[in-house]
Amino acid sequence: MSIEQFVIEWSEDYELGNDFVDSQHKRLFELVGNIGKTCLDGGDVNTLNETLDFLLKYAVQHFNDEESLQIEHNFPGYEYHKKLHEEFKTKVSEKVSEFKEKGSTEDLRVTVNEFIMEWLVYHILTEDMKIKPYIKDDK
Repeated sequence: MSIEQFVIEWSEDYELGNDFVDSQHKRLFELVGNIGKTCLDGGDVNTLNETLDFLLKYAVQHFNDEESLQIEHNFPGYEYHKKLHEEFKTKVSEKVSEFKEKGSTEDLRVTVNEFIMEWLVYHILTEDMKIKPYIKDDK
């Protein structure tokens, strides 16, 4: 497998124009990139577990922050957006548990990494872009 299959890079295409949210999204990309590199290297299971745990905690904090902004700015799609966040947390928690139970298999590493990468990119480009006009910083 090539490194490109496991690493995503931040792009201006993902920017929402809110410095706080954009900086959190960039950090999520870094974390997912670290998971991808660790998966590619067949990396250390403990490192991967720690990174997945940190990613989940960071995502939860980010979702809370993003949802607070949505409430503050009266985003009409708040309930649906929150539901998507909850589904992601549940799915990642399940995958982390499976990873810890079964250990680091190549299939599981690829599944976890692909799911997180695809979800993050899709979510930002489709769902988060809907909140952009509401939370964009006034400059």
